[in-house]
Amino acid sequence: MIDSHLHDRLGRRVTLRPVDDDNWRAVADVAPRDDQRAWVPALAARYLLLTDRTDVWTSLAVYADETVVGHVMWGVDDDGSRWIGGMLVDAAEQDHGVGRAAVATLAQWLAGEGGGNPVRLSYHPDNAVAARLYTSLGFAPTGATEDDEIVVELVTLA
Repeated sequence: MIDSHLHDRLGRRVTLRPVDDDNWRAVADVAPRDDQRAWVPALAARYLLLTDRTDVWTSLAVYADETVVGHVMWGVDDDGSRWIGGMLVDAAEQDHGVGRAAVATLAQWLAGEGGGNPVRLSYHPDNAVAARLYTSLGFAPTGATEDDEIVVELVTLA
């Protein structure tokens, strides 16, 4: 379990846990709001398949207390940089700070595990909500793009 002792605005402790035999169905069923479908898949199941079929990504279940509320994945690039990807918070669980706590928790963990290598992620330039979130957490644009997305790097832990 990855735990930064962060809570959402409802007071629930947000942790990241391995996807396993007990929680994979709940993770697979995580679905964003319809207005977010331009940036993420309809279900987290797509991300689970990606992590199952490649050696690049590792999926994690996002928990609020003991309830699965989301998915996030991480990977290591050829240059040693740590990447956060595949972030989904279930539509019913949004606007409570779960995503913020999950990204902050994973970024802190990756920074600590990375041996000084940068922590990066990318988002679509039209996704203003993501841009505000990542900027507020200490990520800054690198000037690079990845698949038409803006690449940002953790500069400071917020």
